[in-house]
Amino acid sequence: MASRFHLADLFEAVAQTVPERLAVIGQSQRMTFAELNARCDRLAAGLAAHGVGRGAAVGLYLYNGPAYLEAFIATCKLGAVPYNVNYRYRADELRYLFANADSVAIVHGAEFSPIIRDLRGEVPTLKLTVAVEDGSGADIAGSVPYAELLAHEPGGPWERSEDDILLCYTGGTTGMPKGAMWPHRAFVFACAGGAGYFNPHGPIQQPEDIASRARDGYPLKMFPLAPLMHMAAMWTVWSALLNGVTIILDEGRVFDPERVFDIAEREGANMIQFVGDAMATPLRDCLRANPGRWNLSAVVNLGSGGAVFSQHLKDDLKALVPSASITDGMGSSETGMSGMAEKSAEGVMRLPANAFQQVVSDGRIAAVGETGFVARTGNTPVGYYNDPVKTAETFVVIDGTLWAVSGDAARLDPDGMITVFGRGSTCINTGGEKVFPEEVEEVLRAHPAIFDAVVAGQPDARWGERVIGVVSLRPGQEQPPFDAIKAFASERLAGYKVPKALVWVDEVKRSPAGKQDYRWAKDMVAEAA
Repeated sequence: MASRFHLADLFEAVAQTVPERLAVIGQSQRMTFAELNARCDRLAAGLAAHGVGRGAAVGLYLYNGPAYLEAFIATCKLGAVPYNVNYRYRADELRYLFANADSVAIVHGAEFSPIIRDLRGEVPTLKLTVAVEDGSGADIAGSVPYAELLAHEPGGPWERSEDDILLCYTGGTTGMPKGAMWPHRAFVFACAGGAGYFNPHGPIQQPEDIASRARDGYPLKMFPLAPLMHMAAMWTVWSALLNGVTIILDEGRVFDPERVFDIAEREGANMIQFVGDAMATPLRDCLRANPGRWNLSAVVNLGSGGAVFSQHLKDDLKALVPSASITDGMGSSETGMSGMAEKSAEGVMRLPANAFQQVVSDGRIAAVGETGFVARTGNTPVGYYNDPVKTAETFVVIDGTLWAVSGDAARLDPDGMITVFGRGSTCINTGGEKVFPEEVEEVLRAHPAIFDAVVAGQPDARWGERVIGVVSLRPGQEQPPFDAIKAFASERLAGYKVPKALVWVDEVKRSPAGKQDYRWAKDMVAEAA
């Protein structure tokens, strides 16, 4: 039985409590909790046999699939440090990431073997690379086959502590990746809901409570659509696993709404989790284009987290899947879950202020009416790995208490709520007025001819910056004149927020998880007329 707030301890207790319940449903494999736990035990022993010990950083350079969960859990079992690798990174970005994390091992898809071979000698700490068979037929020379590690007999027990860390790397919208150091205990409560989301008992109070959360939890199936290398997806996974909830995985390499709904219907998905408008829009469009094709009556929740989820899409999805509640969670790699967003007359959402969540401005707690940044205390990361400068900027001590300050600009309102405007690092200053791209993007995406949008500032001699939209056309639509888009936006936004020009592109560039690429957008708008 679990004696620590440690993911491995808690998972093992869940597996003991509901051993025959399905833990993972994938296209390649289905596993009960007992089977998943046994495979993770063998994988942990294999990693240990190759020199991976407590505190060693293990990168997960994988597409979605059971191996991602197995490698994450096995690393935790060793007291080692799993971290996420963006599989779209190129050589320079991977070189930086592997070195910054002091990587001891990388578990990678076989198709990534060539780049792993090129980089292996450039990371002095790297002892082991493990190749997961993926059907690519790639030459994995230099890496140990994943199946070889799984052939080991279970080992242990391994030393663990609630203070062991997980590294949650975030590229954010600007700058190089930063690894937020989450102690297990903090992660359990701030990111996985204290195992309290899917059962009548609420969050656990003691580690031993986890058995009742698994035993008495609601019999649900969770279907996360985002790549598991996006931490919002792993929050969803751990929130579910700690309640004995089954995880459905889509192992496709690209996001395909038709395949998603085929899987959801076939496997009886109850909760479908995605990341903002970039996923919600094609999901909505797919349902509209295929009326009555899928029986989704088992779906009780459509939830977003990690990016803006526009109100018009919430309304549309609710009408298309009436059995489902629509939820919109907000959080960040630095703060964990901030709560469920409420509709806001200005900005992009509202959140509750409380003893653990406030607005911080200039190194102090903001007063009512002041604008600063959303910050959390209590269960938070302890800093960024190998980055003392960024740590000092983000993790601040106020009156003796450590606060993790997000990049989300916000205002504390008189009713005890926080109005969130958007990412401060992407804020556009035009004529002294602040414009947050997310608010403008939501309006642009509501136009019937626009499929996707990202907004950035263009340098301007008079105004400092001009608001420019980068937009893609919805299939089957003709490009409308700029004046028509401007009139549409002017009905919904203050004049200074309305884009002064649009750049039409075939596709708006986003991360695999659906986040806007503001560096790309800045380049795109630099020369806009």
